[in-house]
Amino acid sequence: MDREHLLLFPFMAQGHLIPFFNLAKLIEQRKRFAITIVNTPLNIAKLQSSLPPNSAIHLMELPFSSSEHGLPPNSENTDSLPLHLFTTFFQATETLRPAFEHLVSNIIQQQGHNRLCIVADMFFGWTVESAKKLGVFHSVFVTSGAYASAIIFSLWLHTPLLAESYDEVPLIDFPEVKIHHSQLINAIVSSDGMDPTTVFLRQQISLSFQSSELLLNTVEELEREGLRLLRNISRLPVWSIGPIASTVPSSDHISDSWMKFLDSNPPASVLYVSFGSQNAIPASQMMELALGLEAGGKPFIWVIRAPPREIEDGEDDRIVWLPEGFEDRITEKKQGFLVHGWAPQPEILSHPSTGAFLSHCGWNSVLESLSQGVPIIGWPLLGDQLFNSKMMEEEMGVCVEIARGRGADALRNGWKGVKEAIELVMGGTEEGREMRRKASKIREMMAGALKGSSFKAMENFLETAFSTTMNDLK
Repeated sequence: MDREHLLLFPFMAQGHLIPFFNLAKLIEQRKRFAITIVNTPLNIAKLQSSLPPNSAIHLMELPFSSSEHGLPPNSENTDSLPLHLFTTFFQATETLRPAFEHLVSNIIQQQGHNRLCIVADMFFGWTVESAKKLGVFHSVFVTSGAYASAIIFSLWLHTPLLAESYDEVPLIDFPEVKIHHSQLINAIVSSDGMDPTTVFLRQQISLSFQSSELLLNTVEELEREGLRLLRNISRLPVWSIGPIASTVPSSDHISDSWMKFLDSNPPASVLYVSFGSQNAIPASQMMELALGLEAGGKPFIWVIRAPPREIEDGEDDRIVWLPEGFEDRITEKKQGFLVHGWAPQPEILSHPSTGAFLSHCGWNSVLESLSQGVPIIGWPLLGDQLFNSKMMEEEMGVCVEIARGRGADALRNGWKGVKEAIELVMGGTEEGREMRRKASKIREMMAGALKGSSFKAMENFLETAFSTTMNDLK
């Protein structure tokens, strides 16, 4: 390969692998770069199955044995791990460094320093040191939004200052931003700044800020304030190159029954409900959600997952987490469709019948929803999701938040709160119509960025990456 070469290194989680995969697909369209995605064997195998036969994207493996680190066998992705093992997994990923540096050295020998650019995940901040050691241009691709990223980075960098409990948390880097105590995940609230998770994340963030540039899957016009905050805290050039469309092909696309359900309903009438690929809510909250969906009276598709055991203290295998007869009733009335497992989210959100999205507010889901002009009913669970919801509700006006977190009292007003939110967003209210108008404008803005600001940002990033000399990197 004698072309300029981008080496992409995503963290081992679906919310990171998929955006990196889609970034590779976006760059591939330019047809002038060699592109390699590097990861552990099982993740590479999954990506391989998603590559079209004629793709020029290369995939390379780094050896990794999860059992050597006290993790279950074949645990190469956070999707296969319970939350209490995440810290162990974080630490284990640092052992990838020798093999990664060996791979980069081999590419340099074949192509030279100036023809290679590393695009790494923020969780792999240590790759900045590897790049400097080997004389290679380095950039960080942040898979979350600018606003949430800036806040999360600030919180982790200054965690010890958050020991006390109060309603509003002052941010050292952004005193003008007010964060409610309930918007902090438990690890931040309880951390003294010396626990392994905080130490790891603080180190990776600090190292990432020593990179040359940051890439964001967002739109300049959409997140002006968030980008200002992120540029302020990182002191780095930040390129907004989104929205990067989800191009991972569906396994079998939408089954006939799902499509028939969507086709059988009027435009903008169906509520889509999903908490992402790695999230679930407690059984007690699922019961309330089900009651609220049924009472809301609108047709819905619910991607449903059994509640994880660690959420429910003393959970019994026989626990009931849906109202008695719920599935039979909604099927008979043709009101609801339950999907047990995976669903092709982009296809569902792009269907004309989809009118709103009850979401955990993960950034990929936010982009997929807003790029189709679909307003959101927010139920953020942890991390950046809480700040995505805050931004969409307070700044964009395209979201109404009904719950926060996964605690027993997370859902405000129980099932009635769900019903009221459905009526507000989808019941023909003026506020609901205004949310849809704003979401529609954002859809147009995001579409325009693909040929405007985001396209130019990608070109500027690539030009900078391959015009930088070794002397510039010193």
